Amino acid sequence: MADPLRSRSARLLAWIDARNGVAGDMLLGALADAGVSLPVMQDAIDAVMPETVRLTSAEVQRAGLRASKVNVEVLVDDLPHRDWTVIRGMLLDSALQAAVKERALAVFEALAHAEARAHGIDVETVHFHEVGAWDSIADVVGVCAGLVDLAVDSVGAGPVGVGSGSIRSAHGEIPIPVPAVLELSRGWQLVSGGEGELATPTGMALVTTLAEPVAALPACTVVAVGVGAGSRDDPGRPNVVRLVVGEDAAVATDVAAPSWVLESNVDDLDPRLWPGVVAALMDAGADDDWLTPILMKKGRPAHTLNVLAGADALPVLRERVFDLVPTLGVREYPVTKRMLERYWSVVQVHGQPVRIKIGHRGGRILTATPEFADVCAVAEATDRTQRSVLAAAFAAATAAGLVVGAEVPG
Repeated sequence: MADPLRSRSARLLAWIDARNGVAGDMLLGALADAGVSLPVMQDAIDAVMPETVRLTSAEVQRAGLRASKVNVEVLVDDLPHRDWTVIRGMLLDSALQAAVKERALAVFEALAHAEARAHGIDVETVHFHEVGAWDSIADVVGVCAGLVDLAVDSVGAGPVGVGSGSIRSAHGEIPIPVPAVLELSRGWQLVSGGEGELATPTGMALVTTLAEPVAALPACTVVAVGVGAGSRDDPGRPNVVRLVVGEDAAVATDVAAPSWVLESNVDDLDPRLWPGVVAALMDAGADDDWLTPILMKKGRPAHTLNVLAGADALPVLRERVFDLVPTLGVREYPVTKRMLERYWSVVQVHGQPVRIKIGHRGGRILTATPEFADVCAVAEATDRTQRSVLAAAFAAATAAGLVVGAEVPG
C-alpha cells in the first residue's frame, strides 16, 4: 500500500460510493487505484488457488471518467464451478492472513445464505454457478486482502445502484435485481435505474458484509481516492465504483466529545463513605468523578460531588447520586471534553504485566502512565512496595520507548 497511508496514526475510514453499481472486479480496481498493490491481492488469491489466475490492471475511461480496470485472467484450462462447502474448505485450508480469511469466509457465507433463501434449499447444499466460478473467488479474496492492507478502522458504503430489466442466468430469465442481490440488500438502500444488471451478487455481498450503511461521505480529511471500472462503458453513466480513504475528522487530532457534569453540595455524609460513592458512580458509567472541599453557609465544611458522563449515562447516574448521598438536588450542565487518542501497551515489571496508558496526538506520545491498579497487584504479588514497583514500571516504559515526545509505536 502507498506510504502516505502507512505513515499516518489517525483513525482511518473507507467509504464506498456504489451509486452506479458494484461488482467484485470494480472493487478490486478501486482498491488498486487507491494504492493497494496488485501483488498484495495476488498473493492472497494464490494462497487459495495457486497458479490459477493472474491479476492485471489498466487505466480506462468510463463515460469520460478515468478509472482503473483490474482483470482476472485464467491460467488453467479446467475450472469447475464449486459449491459452498468446497469453497469454505479451500478458505479454511489456505495460508491466508487470519483477518483476510475471516472476511472472505463471512462474504461467502452471506452469499450461500442468500442463494439458499432465493432457491428454497438448505444452505449446505447450495451449489454456486456464477458465484462459485474462479473469478468470484479471486474477487472476494482480493478485495478482503486489499481492505486489510489499507489498515482502515471502519468501512462504510452509500446506496447501491442495482439497474433494471432482466438477465438470463442458469435458472432462465430473471428480473433485476436478481434474487440473491435482493436477499443481500436487506436493510440497505437501493437505487434502481440504468440499463441491465449494475450490482452483482458478489459485489453486493462484499459491500453489505464488509461495510456499514453510511448514506453520505463522512466528514474526513481525504488521503486517497480510488476509482474502479466495470467492463462496460455506458454513455451518460460512469460504470465505476469510487473508494475514499480519509482520516476521521472526529479523531484526526484531539477528540471533542459532548459531555455532561452532574454536581451536588453535600455536608452531612460520613466521610468514610465517600470512597465507596466515588467507586460506585464509576461502576455505573461515569467517565470520571471527583470531590471538591468547600465551605457552605454558616461555615459548615462540605464537599461538592462532581460526575462527568456522556448524555446516555445521565439518567442512571442521576439516580445513583440520589441513592448514594443525602442531597435534595443535582445540578446538570453540558461541557465539551477534548480527549487525546489513546491505547494501552503492556510492559513486564518483576515478571508481572503492567499496562501503560498512552495518550497521543499527531503521531507523538504526550502521556505515558502506568495503570496504578496493576502496580498495586504487582507489589502485592512480589512483596514489594508500591513506590518501588511504580518506579520500575516507569523505567520499563522508558526502556520500551514509551516516553513523551516519542513516535507512537506501529
